[in-house]
Amino acid sequence: MRKLVVALSLVSVLSGCKLATQAPAKPLPEDSHTVPAQQTQVIVPPTDAPAQQQQWVDELEIVESPVTFTQEHTAAADNLWWLVRSQMKLATPDNKRFHSQRRWYARHPGYIKRVSERARPYLYHIVQELQKRDMPMELALLPIVESAFDPFAYSHGRASGMWQFIPETGKRFGLHQNWWYDGRRDVYYSTLAALDFLQYLEKRFKGNWLHAIAAYNSGEGHVSRAIRKNKKKNKPTDFWSLKLPKETEAYVPKLLALADLLRHYQKENLTWAAIPNEPYFAKVTVDSQIDLAIAADMAQLSMDEFYTLNPAFNHWATEPKRSTDILVPVAHEQHLVDALAKVPANERIAFKRYVIKQGDSLLKIAKKFKTTPALLRSSNGIRGNTIRAGKAILIPTATYKSGNYSKSSEQRLAAKQNRKRKGNKTTIRIQKGDSFWTLSRKHKVGMRELAAWNNMAPTDPLKIGQKLVVWSKSSKAVASTSRIKNKTRKIRYKVRKGDSLARIASKFRVRVADLVSWNKINPSRYLQPGQALTLFVDITRQY
Repeated sequence: MRKLVVALSLVSVLSGCKLATQAPAKPLPEDSHTVPAQQTQVIVPPTDAPAQQQQWVDELEIVESPVTFTQEHTAAADNLWWLVRSQMKLATPDNKRFHSQRRWYARHPGYIKRVSERARPYLYHIVQELQKRDMPMELALLPIVESAFDPFAYSHGRASGMWQFIPETGKRFGLHQNWWYDGRRDVYYSTLAALDFLQYLEKRFKGNWLHAIAAYNSGEGHVSRAIRKNKKKNKPTDFWSLKLPKETEAYVPKLLALADLLRHYQKENLTWAAIPNEPYFAKVTVDSQIDLAIAADMAQLSMDEFYTLNPAFNHWATEPKRSTDILVPVAHEQHLVDALAKVPANERIAFKRYVIKQGDSLLKIAKKFKTTPALLRSSNGIRGNTIRAGKAILIPTATYKSGNYSKSSEQRLAAKQNRKRKGNKTTIRIQKGDSFWTLSRKHKVGMRELAAWNNMAPTDPLKIGQKLVVWSKSSKAVASTSRIKNKTRKIRYKVRKGDSLARIASKFRVRVADLVSWNKINPSRYLQPGQALTLFVDITRQY
């Protein structure tokens, strides 16, 4: 043992800026690991892989004794996945939900290889922060469950980024969001915010990491209510005994299954892409607004390489009147620093001379040139909104054509809308009274599908004049609109004592998600007796 400690010390000294390695930690105390699940759960496969029917097979044998890491310590100094493997803390459960998720991942080695490779630019930063905070190393795998390590991921619940923050939670943990920038997609700051959130949840649930992880997925209110309900019934309150949303009941097993497969990767013949144990990116602060294409040129990067580390920028430039942190590969840091020193702030943005026309407004001009009225004011010393026809103003504008900014919000939307799908493509313009629900009924498509085709979530607001694409399975779908309208009626329903969203949805044969969308309510809050709800129901059904 003494020789091993000496060897590890030597590795730490020689590794320089590499993250420290250590012996596998003992599992954290978690009362849930002795309680098996009581029933089979519906399993939702990862979003990056095709959905398929899950079938129960013989239980897999799980070896609780830790793997011998005599050689892995040295490997961990060179491969981040082995470092994660050597420092995991959470115990392995033995129940059907865990085994089902484990089987799914084990049967999809291509998925494991793909997402482990996708983690390459981000993993060092995540592992570094986990070590600094002494948090379970299994959390380095959480972005696989959340987004498959895709910083541009956007869910039907309006969650965005690698760590899948919804807008409100992102703001709560310091991730500001505006027209220019969405901090939920910032791979550096969203990681800090996600770990802050997880630490807060771990403290709230008194050190129970499984409760904290479940709350990260479904909200702390859901988990707290489930715990209180079990306490009242004198039932166990460990994670496996709680009644939670199905997505959450599968969420924690997914994380633990990935951790166990990494632990036993050789037995399962899985490939975890080797990632060097060294910093991938450096952070450079730019003290003025800068065109993203100019920043990429300064750092000697392609736009795709630039967006891999800087997915938070929505348009063609960083935010005006605000210093911005730009991430670049370590080897390119000095290129950017040197170039910034040579190029003054007023040359980091291109300007176009524009003569104001009759009927123009700052808002109209800003929309035309894909900028903001505030930036037009600051660039031209304009106070208020008054402008005069015939006067020339300077408009900050993109250096290159919009197609060069391949991952801007406009280009991502265009790529999503132009992707070839089955059926007939129709472009529609939003009119007053339209919603995802009414449009989905009109065109006989799912709300989530319609939103996804347009890079949106079903709860995102629609704007009059906005263009959406619809892929209808039949050209007759639009023609049948009047028949659909004749069958559907808008009704008002007053909540009664004992009602829940699920009970009301079941009674009127509608979906809970539709109830939430129609009434813009928080599904985690209790309904109040007497509360009025709006429903759109098919009157030809029998209730």
